[in-house]
Amino acid sequence: MTQQGTISQDDEHDGAPALQPRRQPFISRVLKALGPGLITGAADDDPSGIGTYSQAGAQLGYGIGWTMLLTFPLMTAIQEISARVGRVSGHGIAGNVCRHYPAWLLVIVVALLFIANTVNIAADLSAMADATRLLIGGPAILYVVLFGVASVVAQIFMNYRRYVAVLKWLTLSLFAYVAALAFAKVSWTQALAGVLLPRVTLSADYFTTIVAILGTTISPYLFFWQASQEAEEQRVDATKHPLIKRHYGAQREFSRIRADTITGMAFSNVIALSIIVTAAATLHAAGRTDIQTSAQAAEALRPIAGPFAEVIFALGIVGTGLLAIPVLAGATAYAVSEGRRWPVGLTRKPTEAIAFYSVLALSGGIGIALNFTPIDPIAALYWSAVVNGVLAVPVMVLLMFMARHKEVMGRFVIGGWLYWLGWLSTAAMALSVIAMGIGFLL
Repeated sequence: MTQQGTISQDDEHDGAPALQPRRQPFISRVLKALGPGLITGAADDDPSGIGTYSQAGAQLGYGIGWTMLLTFPLMTAIQEISARVGRVSGHGIAGNVCRHYPAWLLVIVVALLFIANTVNIAADLSAMADATRLLIGGPAILYVVLFGVASVVAQIFMNYRRYVAVLKWLTLSLFAYVAALAFAKVSWTQALAGVLLPRVTLSADYFTTIVAILGTTISPYLFFWQASQEAEEQRVDATKHPLIKRHYGAQREFSRIRADTITGMAFSNVIALSIIVTAAATLHAAGRTDIQTSAQAAEALRPIAGPFAEVIFALGIVGTGLLAIPVLAGATAYAVSEGRRWPVGLTRKPTEAIAFYSVLALSGGIGIALNFTPIDPIAALYWSAVVNGVLAVPVMVLLMFMARHKEVMGRFVIGGWLYWLGWLSTAAMALSVIAMGIGFLL
């Protein structure tokens, strides 16, 4: 034992005290501790989602804020179940479907996911381009190409760990919407009442908005992405194996997944609520209820909340788009490739997973190309939301059966409150689709 003030042999090298490793900044340590759940939650607030939340706040004011309390436990449960399936089985959702369920079911689910995700990419690129045009001017179509190509190229050629780190840092761009609250004259009493005291209006517009919010927050591509990323993380880490094969450390992994998922979903809902409150305090208060897109929301903020609010809102759209497009394209590539049992994974070099990266590039390329057609990306987004809503229900039902499938989950079949909360989430989504269908008929 060394005396106080001396240096032990373990602490010296060539007669000089050993340098202690520099502590990383707090935010870096937090981001490093979190994983697929954080990125999934942040990607949920994509430009099309921002448009939905802006529209909800503009049309219905503070009173729609309670939906964020409703969606938080529902989306957390279904995302945690998705993550557990990926971590236990070592395969994503499509990988498990192709191994344990009929081929026709896989074809239908993956085809609908490809269509919905690709259209969503097109709409997000359009919103990002419009936001950039607001900031610096120039042709929007040029920004569509630049953002689209940059997203695809980064996924194909950037080192996986560095790429995931970039995505984690991009989640910070969503704090722009918290900052935007500083420029809005918020009635915090009314905002808090809107969150804690649901006020339901018996109107078609009100229920359509609720359906849109549910469809935006509980999206199939998020299930596929988080499950596949859990499987990917264990391919990257040589010390990890599918839990169905090696059981040790399971509870630690489940605790990590829960903390990661809760953090990501809470982050997602706080940002969504910030957007709703900002729109309610500015657009709704000024009678601007005709907002249809996120870019329109940013532009409309200028005369009401000042140019800084517009700039912050627009920057947030670009940042979250750069985060969401890789998730959309990646989820599509994982689903198609796992379903075909092709080599998958962003950790692989392009030559090792040619088909996987080809699907990713194809989805991104079609998303770019749709912006050159007469098809209105925003109108297309509406129909992609319909497809997403309809697709979510059978995928969630399938996921809940998968969570109890012995061949998929082994001894780690999901039960208890998480299982029933997953079914409650599925039922809520089914009811929203039924309500949407009734709305079409009326």
